[in-house]
Amino acid sequence: MKEFWLDWGKWKLKPKNDWKEKAKKTAALEAVKHVRDGFIVGLGSGSTAAYAIAEIGRKIREEEIEVLGIPTSTQAFYLAIRHGIPLTTLDEHPTIDLTIDGADQIDKKLNLIKGMGGALTREKIVALCSKKVVIVADETKLVEKLGENHPIPIEVVPFAVSHVISEINKLGGKPKLRETKGKVGPVITDNGNYILDVTFKQTENLTELNRKLKLIAGVVETGLFLRIADQAYLGKRNGDLMKLSRNR
Repeated sequence: MKEFWLDWGKWKLKPKNDWKEKAKKTAALEAVKHVRDGFIVGLGSGSTAAYAIAEIGRKIREEEIEVLGIPTSTQAFYLAIRHGIPLTTLDEHPTIDLTIDGADQIDKKLNLIKGMGGALTREKIVALCSKKVVIVADETKLVEKLGENHPIPIEVVPFAVSHVISEINKLGGKPKLRETKGKVGPVITDNGNYILDVTFKQTENLTELNRKLKLIAGVVETGLFLRIADQAYLGKRNGDLMKLSRNR
């Protein structure tokens, strides 16, 4: 069983000379400085969050602090086990001190698009239960306008896929069912649902778009994370770190 956990907890990284990997790690290490003894920490999913999980594990071992983690995905769950982070649940700790997570796109107001890793629903729940949300990424994730040249992931109940696609078409979106690369068939989330990746020609009012999408029967959650993040660290190509903050 131990080897099974370790296999699940691995994350395939690009070569060490890739500047993006160095930038992501720099951002993640800076974010983990916010972790304090006794904290309940939301553990994000994805390659950048993986660096943060590894660093939290190191702090627990070497600094002998007590931290409990709440993972946002199966991947984060096994990574946390691999790095020795004790885990808990929202049932036991409904208020989280800090969540560290990545993003697929981020604007200067700290609005995000998330969900390309398939964990958007649990990521949003954990973020909304958190006192503070810190986002980590490389500088390429920073954009002037969310949704340009990038789809918005939407988690959908399988039974309702056809209906949701029809309703999204009426909103001017072009939905595409996300399919797996390793086998035939759609991607299945940790919640047993499907994901639609939706592109829109116009994304002027994201708040209204998010509201309309969530009103469609069968939509579980959207990848629009609006006014949720408090701070972001973005690693740059030249090795520097960019910090963005938002007042709640």
